[in-house]
Amino acid sequence: MRPRLNAVLKDIRTCVLMCVAICLLAVPNIFAQAKSDFFETSDGVRIHYLEAGSGRPVVFIPGWTMPAWIWQKQIDEFAKKYHVIAVDPRSQGESDQPTSGHLPETRARDYKELVDHLGLKRPVLVGWSMACGELVKYAEQFGTDNVAGMVLVDGFLTDKASPEMFAALAGWMNQLQQDRRKQAEGFVRSMYKKPQTEEYLQSIIDASVHVPADTAAVLIYNMIAVNDFSTGLSRMSRPVLFAYQPESQASADYLKSKLGDKLRLARFDGDGHALFVDDPEKFDKVLEQFIQDLPK
Repeated sequence: MRPRLNAVLKDIRTCVLMCVAICLLAVPNIFAQAKSDFFETSDGVRIHYLEAGSGRPVVFIPGWTMPAWIWQKQIDEFAKKYHVIAVDPRSQGESDQPTSGHLPETRARDYKELVDHLGLKRPVLVGWSMACGELVKYAEQFGTDNVAGMVLVDGFLTDKASPEMFAALAGWMNQLQQDRRKQAEGFVRSMYKKPQTEEYLQSIIDASVHVPADTAAVLIYNMIAVNDFSTGLSRMSRPVLFAYQPESQASADYLKSKLGDKLRLARFDGDGHALFVDDPEKFDKVLEQFIQDLPK
């Protein structure tokens, strides 16, 4: 009887080990290949970033209150042939949460110091949403001689914001103070037009709520306080890609008027603000082609 019991227990252990192995294989590649690390900025803020792969460097910067890992699908794909870095901007993700330094210019300096810290040669800088304005400020302060190209993803960039937009964002900032999680719930769910799992959405909501309400409001204020992008855009001497969904057509038209032939446009009909999550295959293909077309 005991030998038979031992045989059954051995079979059970084998099945358990096989299940564990299958589960590990099913975990997204980001956890298998991305290294998590920090560096300290010149004003003493620890900035967290994910790093994977080798080759031409590509730096991914998320938008307002979002974590670096929202680029997970791009990290998985582009780490196969590029040196990929995804950063948690200050006060977001696992980075420090200082009480000051949330201007677009300061956050742009953080990205430049990350590039310098890692010794990146002519990286491709990819910024989404709020990070689009921050990359314009990057160009304004540091020029673009040190980058190969810039990718702006569905950011709000115009020469004049409408009074309606100011009123809407003012109400949004008030809502942040009244019910932080409710505001995050509504915002995150509005970012997508394609179905996402509830587990994924809750993870993104949790990441957004992790940013203190006062900081989140200040970030919005500092974004809309920028009323002139022309200087930064005039210093963009490298190719620029603007990937956007239809509601951002005004930004596409404005960028075209400022950048001319330096700009490539890619419109994502049927996708939401987080278009690189809604349609990662199309986004990755567009980004890959842009990178391949850059001067060597």
